[in-house]
Amino acid sequence: MKLPTQLQASRKHLVALRHDLHAHPELAFEERRTSDKIAAFLQARGIETHRGLAGTGVVGILRQGDGRRAIALRADMDALPVQEQNLFPHRSRIDGRMHACGHDGHTAMLLGAAEYLAAHPNFDGTVVFIFQPAEETDGGARVMIEEGLFEQFPVDAVFGMHNWPGLSAGQFAVHSGPVMACADQFDILIKGHGAHAAMPHQGRDPLVAGATLVQALQSVVSRTLDPLDSAVLSITQFFAGGEAYNVIPAEARIGGTVRAFRPEVEDAIEAAMERLCAGIAAAHGVQAALDYRRGYPPTVNAAAEADACRRVLVDLVGEDNVRSDMRPSMGAEDFAYMLREKPGCYVWIGNGLAEGGCMLHNPRYDFNDDILTLGSGYWVKLVETLLQAA
Repeated sequence: MKLPTQLQASRKHLVALRHDLHAHPELAFEERRTSDKIAAFLQARGIETHRGLAGTGVVGILRQGDGRRAIALRADMDALPVQEQNLFPHRSRIDGRMHACGHDGHTAMLLGAAEYLAAHPNFDGTVVFIFQPAEETDGGARVMIEEGLFEQFPVDAVFGMHNWPGLSAGQFAVHSGPVMACADQFDILIKGHGAHAAMPHQGRDPLVAGATLVQALQSVVSRTLDPLDSAVLSITQFFAGGEAYNVIPAEARIGGTVRAFRPEVEDAIEAAMERLCAGIAAAHGVQAALDYRRGYPPTVNAAAEADACRRVLVDLVGEDNVRSDMRPSMGAEDFAYMLREKPGCYVWIGNGLAEGGCMLHNPRYDFNDDILTLGSGYWVKLVETLLQAA
């Protein structure tokens, strides 16, 4: 592993920074303390700092030489509404909030890279450090873009990184093409006619229609899509009735999520759901209205940038530690909005297996401090490679 000595020496204060962020988690668009610490860190190292995009977003600019090429590196900052169950000293001090996805580590890794590059600017061009709020739920990347991120700070490409439990520490995964899925949501409101449970013929039962619809929706992926297209349609909610055992309710509501890697697949799923709602509603004499909402789009790496990242990583950690065989995840990531605007690549850095095998969003999860300088080293090497000095 080829990490500069100065970067390795930064481990202690990066760990302290990460632990401080972990102990003070902040939810989407509320990352004020986190934003203050990031801005102060950048300014103390002479990095031009801008604030205010998406409320709590921070952007650092580092220029060197007269090169015209610019690249952006992005880290997310927000925590989750999870009650932490860890007992270590840096556990969350705020009830009901926790860095259960490693954004504290992502922020620390990018700050470590910014610090090193400011002190050792071995590149020619411009680096834009993006510290983004609200990845988990509210699409902070989309908001930053809508408020002029790439107009104010134009770049040729944008890059992201996420820790990945289950992938060995010291390894990375790079995908060419889809890496994360979309995250669409839907609600189906079924309106029938309420009745006494002992006299069901006097009503139109939305529960029976809903149960039929739940079963029918299971065929959308298996019987509508090309078998080579991956997708998930999951029913996660079914609400109807109240406390009475002898009342057939007038309404029922079904909710869930759809995951896919291509917009065309999302279109096909939505159309199939519309057909099933209409047909089953007609068969049962009820009404069924589908509210299908597009969420985060699929996260799709550009082939050229993915290849460039892979070559950088092979040089950093060796061929055997760069995985190109890992399947994409049906999880979603709002870095997808940035990749819709600019070519780029989103890589996974191995977090190893946490105690008990904890995965992301688990109340006992913790970011692996041993990979902090490795992640910073990747960012540094990527900048030095893509913005190679003459």
